[in-house]
Amino acid sequence: MSCDFPLSASQLSELAEKFPTPFYLYDEKAIRENMRAFTKAFSIFPDFCEYFAVKALPNPYILKILASEGCGGDCSSLPELVLCEKSGIKGEKVMFTSNETPAAEYEFAYKNGNIINLDDITHIDFLEKTLGTLPELICFRYNPGPLKEGNALIGKPEEAKYGLTHDQIIEAYAECKKRGVKRFGLHTMVASNELNPEYFVDTAKLIFNLAVELKQKDGVRIEFVDLGGGIGIPYKPEQKKVDYDYVAKGIRKAYDEIIVPAGLDPLKICWECGRPITGPYGYLVTKAIHEKHIYREYIGVDASMADLMRPGMYGAYHEVTVSGKENAPKDHVYDVVGSLCENCDKFAVQRQLPEIKPGDLLIIHDAGAHGRAMGFNYNAKLRCGELLLRPDGSVKEIRRRETMEDYFATLDFAGLDSFN
Repeated sequence: MSCDFPLSASQLSELAEKFPTPFYLYDEKAIRENMRAFTKAFSIFPDFCEYFAVKALPNPYILKILASEGCGGDCSSLPELVLCEKSGIKGEKVMFTSNETPAAEYEFAYKNGNIINLDDITHIDFLEKTLGTLPELICFRYNPGPLKEGNALIGKPEEAKYGLTHDQIIEAYAECKKRGVKRFGLHTMVASNELNPEYFVDTAKLIFNLAVELKQKDGVRIEFVDLGGGIGIPYKPEQKKVDYDYVAKGIRKAYDEIIVPAGLDPLKICWECGRPITGPYGYLVTKAIHEKHIYREYIGVDASMADLMRPGMYGAYHEVTVSGKENAPKDHVYDVVGSLCENCDKFAVQRQLPEIKPGDLLIIHDAGAHGRAMGFNYNAKLRCGELLLRPDGSVKEIRRRETMEDYFATLDFAGLDSFN
């Protein structure tokens, strides 16, 4: 859990005068430093690429920052592919990992030279029919089923809709080779928000052994393995950050034991992390506007679950601090809630916090991934904007807050007069 908010109480108060709450604030300096540490850890491999999971924070300014640090983009839809293109992430720096994909999205990815990562064996025929050919480079997503234990957030692999079984993977690569595909990648994604570093080492061993098997059975040489995302962040104070160096060294040991003897060295190592790259360096800032005293003590804020749905949807924990009261005694117990007509619209439940009064600014931490991106418009709520704190201390608005005009833009009010 990151409580090192980059602005003082007076600086935040001044910012909130210029940009009314709620808003997201991202710390560019911290994101860059973290990305450099991630890259340095995995530089012990012959080749490495982080394909940032665009779904975590789909903003072109963030993508451009990460691109300048060497990142590619992992995309799941046509708009995400376009976001990457407009942010300067192009060609094989884009991994298109989608499922139940419309033909037009495959066509766009192929035209732009992106890596297409197929989710099912039947997609081979679908892709070939769509494009009139198969790409020179193709990748498949592997679902290990009961061979690999999932975790609480993503569930059991055998219950997941994603990926090919072991037997299908063997068949799929052989079929693609027969149809003229020249280059191959291998992908898996079996956990989400996992904090046990050994989990990722074990995943690498699993995928490395599969790469060896594909060489032996299909004569297919895998040129990269994408270990997916899944690296978690310590949302709770008692949790510990994943040690990138420890994970990298553990995977390198497996690489030397499995990949090198099999003649698959050099093999490119890839990730598609989102949460650990930007998560701890984004904050939802909201203002207390009401207090309520019934069976519990409630603090009502001007943000809602429509701005950050993780606590309401998953019961996820996010640290909450009160600007200017960081060192005050936590001698009150509150539910911190939004205005949505759902009782799960709560950012904190029975949380010990300092005394909060209307007008106080609250900082919801670790919201830099899967925060604003998961926003929605239920109750006709308008989603908040996004601000970027630059390394020089200046702040840039990188997404304005929504307006009622935005919400009504797809509706035809003019047609109401003639509607009976």
